[in-house]
Amino acid sequence: MKSKFVLAGNLAFLSLGDVLQLLGTNGSTGVIRIKSRYADTPGVIYLVDGNPRNAKNGTLTGLEALQSLFGWIEGEFEFNQEPVTVEKVIQKNRMEIILDSLRMLDDQKIDKMGPASLVKGAADATGEEVRIPFIKGPLVDYTCVVDEEGFSDGERITEEGKHGGWIWVVLEGTIEIVKQTPRGPASLVRLGDGAFVGSIASFLMEGTVRGATVIAVGNVQMGVLDSQRLATEYSCLSAEFRELVLSLDKRLRQVTSRGLDVLLGRDLLEESLEDKELLIAQAANDHRILEIINGQASIVRTTDHGKVLLANLDKGDFIGQLPFLDVGHEPHYAAVYGAEDLETRPLDTDSLRADYDRLSTTFRNIIEHTRNCISVTTSLACDSRKRKVRTQQ
Repeated sequence: MKSKFVLAGNLAFLSLGDVLQLLGTNGSTGVIRIKSRYADTPGVIYLVDGNPRNAKNGTLTGLEALQSLFGWIEGEFEFNQEPVTVEKVIQKNRMEIILDSLRMLDDQKIDKMGPASLVKGAADATGEEVRIPFIKGPLVDYTCVVDEEGFSDGERITEEGKHGGWIWVVLEGTIEIVKQTPRGPASLVRLGDGAFVGSIASFLMEGTVRGATVIAVGNVQMGVLDSQRLATEYSCLSAEFRELVLSLDKRLRQVTSRGLDVLLGRDLLEESLEDKELLIAQAANDHRILEIINGQASIVRTTDHGKVLLANLDKGDFIGQLPFLDVGHEPHYAAVYGAEDLETRPLDTDSLRADYDRLSTTFRNIIEHTRNCISVTTSLACDSRKRKVRTQQ
């Protein structure tokens, strides 16, 4: 594959985080080159299938170099699609890199180059001011949009606890995802153009209960997706891939709930790990993908501030490494604990990959968006644990 110019722009208009999200959701392979009048040499980021593989910034390399480039507030970038043969030295999940780098930027752990203003979210339940993560989706596939609707600032697009059997895509603007807690509403994340609202389970055409309230931030234009078309596509997938899709949706709901549990002082880690043994260690070189056919498994991440329960999974869910869809969990970033009665069966990764490659653009974008949201809510859960430890010191 020869070098092919694909994308260019200004970092003042499209930040590095936005660029990585855009190229990541499209599974791009190539090189991002960044120039700034404040730097003597360009910064370089190598991507393979949308994931950072290595980076250079002056004398810095790897993750340290990539994080430092988030401090380039002003500059020009260009992305060329070309073969990447450099060694993989960056192991972290793409969305976690983005979130961690933005927090480091807020905490002044990354040097800024160029004028900048950063907006933080409101204080959380501990009184600490935090950044609300922001996720942009891929380019919208308008062939699957059957209707459009506009919403004004502060208007509720969906309501937590109410039924809804359709899926929205953000065509233009920003929305905020809010969950109700005993301490009041908690803002989880903001979504931008190309992001989706609605559960993958909606494809079952049974109607689902909305798990959060969605509020317009400024004027927003939303598109309603063709649910019948998506349901038909879902029904044509293999049984294993259908289970995988539903398990991803369940994992997102689980991680979101566990993060709120930690923040509200309802840590279920000890209870969940009772009578469970370590099945897959965190950072293990284990490439299996398994379906649970009986019993329960718990997904746990070990952080500098202790262990964090991310999800409790059971029959029909998958555990292990998805080579084509890194959700930022086991085995590299979390461990798996299994109950005594846990039974699993191996899944064929080649067959799953073939199903994934046959998906329509919209269906694949929805799955990719779910993956990104899992990574973001995982970071929120770990941050909740960190803030809890700080308040106890």
